[in-house]
Amino acid sequence: MAAGIAGMSTGYGRRAALRHLGAGCGLLLARAGAARTLGTAAGDGEEVRLLMLGDSLTAGYGLPAAQSLPARLEAALRARGRAVRVVNAGVSGDTAAGGRARLDWALAALPEDAPAAAIVALGANDGLRGLPAGELHANLAAILDGLGRRGVPALLAGMYAPPNLGPDYGREFAEAYRRLARERSEVVFYPFLLEGVAGDPALNQPDGIHPNPRGVEEIVRRMLPAVETLLDRAGRGRGR
Repeated sequence: MAAGIAGMSTGYGRRAALRHLGAGCGLLLARAGAARTLGTAAGDGEEVRLLMLGDSLTAGYGLPAAQSLPARLEAALRARGRAVRVVNAGVSGDTAAGGRARLDWALAALPEDAPAAAIVALGANDGLRGLPAGELHANLAAILDGLGRRGVPALLAGMYAPPNLGPDYGREFAEAYRRLARERSEVVFYPFLLEGVAGDPALNQPDGIHPNPRGVEEIVRRMLPAVETLLDRAGRGRGR
């Protein structure tokens, strides 16, 4: 993980990249139509709705919709026999506070009578803006608790702060995620969304932050086991 932090210095130090990450507010709630049964979902054969609540890294900034992280994750899960519909609730420029504010609206994409789960992938913009780690923790905690009250199991995808903000802030930022994982043992924790991708020019767009199609595939490959753990929990028959 330490190598991942060091490798982010090139991209995260660029002013242009900051503008790119904060650009736009186009919410992509992709493919939120009626669920259909494919016969091989986790659990009883009913399609699972998987909500990805995030920022431009989730929204698919700079990529065709079919190459976004939610779309490629859905394709990988279906290739493994999982009947999953991934709902893209990524908004470019969003912070954890922004995700908290729109949680109820995003959850409207999840049918009340179907199994569901959520991936919370927020914090990159908090780090880029140097927002207090305590606020990051509080906002993510509120999101996870909101999902929990609705019976929606969650995966928390962590993020690291830009190295140029100093080691103390970096430690506090990373600890906000680790603390959440300790406090909420029911949450699946994936420590770093950009593991294996951050800082690698071959896996990122020219801004040095947003993954290119190869980078997206690498993210999917690495996080797939954690996502499948999440889906197994969603398929065990929760009451909603």
